This record gives sequence, structure tokens and C-alpha cells, in this order.
Amino acid sequence: MADSDIRDAIAAERHDLATILAGLPADAWDAPSLCAGWRVHEVVAHMTMPFRYSRAKVILELLKARGDFNRMADRCARRDAAKVSAGDLAASIMDNVRHPWKPPGGGYGGALSHDVIHGLDITVALGLDRVIPEDRLRIVLDGMTPKSVTFFGADLDGVELRADDIDFTYGSGTPLHGAAQHLLLVVCGRALPAGLIRGEASDRYTRA
Repeated sequence: MADSDIRDAIAAERHDLATILAGLPADAWDAPSLCAGWRVHEVVAHMTMPFRYSRAKVILELLKARGDFNRMADRCARRDAAKVSAGDLAASIMDNVRHPWKPPGGGYGGALSHDVIHGLDITVALGLDRVIPEDRLRIVLDGMTPKSVTFFGADLDGVELRADDIDFTYGSGTPLHGAAQHLLLVVCGRALPAGLIRGEASDRYTRA
């Protein structure tokens, strides 16, 4: 797919998510997301970091974290969530729907994946009935590889993911059924709310 098409998908995804965030009640921003240890507020602070930080500031923060990106991301998300209002963060996404940020080595497909996955971290955790449009979801799913599974630390040994809503399977073994966007979260190592996936191994990927 051409970069221009993926950038259109990114813009549409950010616009949709910013609209949802702008309409959330205040207490929803304090609700836990699917990102362990982060509320919705921290997730959005993290998502908007590429828009609010210069390259020099990112490098400085990374040096402070001794080169550990995850440590840096966590510290910045927590600090920014305490300092930047929910309204300003939602506006940051809307104001940057066409921002050209790409994760290192990830290209525009990686940028779309970042937005889709973290958007699901919010909407699924809040129980919002939002379905990612298939054209966007396909780009993200097509980018998932064994290397991605390793990166996220997901344990998919002996499990085959089978989507109910679109033609998507991944892995081999005991079937695990669900909507493709929920299976994507399984690939990303998230623990899902009960009832979203079905199969003998569903308890492995469901919140206690």
C-alpha cells in the first residue's frame, strides 16, 4: 500500500479517536486502560508524545533513562498526565492528524499500529462499542510477524487465533476465537476483559 494511503488511514484513525476522547466524562480519564499500570490519561499522554516533544527532548529523556525506551516512555507518560489536561491531550491528537511521525524502523504502518493499538487499549478497557474499520485494521494485522509477538512478549504457543468478523488467522494449535481487533490485542500481550474471546486457552488472555 502506498504511503499516502496509510497516511490517510492514520489521519482518519486519529480524528476518530480524538472525537471519542473529547466526549469522555472526566472520570473516564482516571479509569485503567489495558496498558498495565496506565490510566487512560497516561495512554493519551504517551500517544501524543511525538507531537509534543522535539527530537532533542526525546534524546535527552532517553539519556536520562539510560537508553531504556520503556522506562523513558513510562516516566514521561506519568509526568505528562499529571501536568497536561485531558482536554489539551485530546486536542493534541486532533491538531496532529496529519503529523508525519513514524516510529524508528516502523514506517507509517508502525505509526498506524501505534494509534490503533493504544486506541483499543482505551476503548476496550472502557467498554466502548467501537469497531476499527477493516481497511485500517488490515494494515496493522498484515504488519504482525513473529518478531512482533516477541517484542510484545505474548505467549501464543499452541494457539491459533481465528477471527469471527474478517478473514484472519495467526499461529497454530487450539483455536482462540474473537473479533480481529480483540485478537490483535492478544498478539500485543494485553489481558482482555472477560467474554471477548472464546476457546480453551481464553483464560490465558483474560483479566482475572
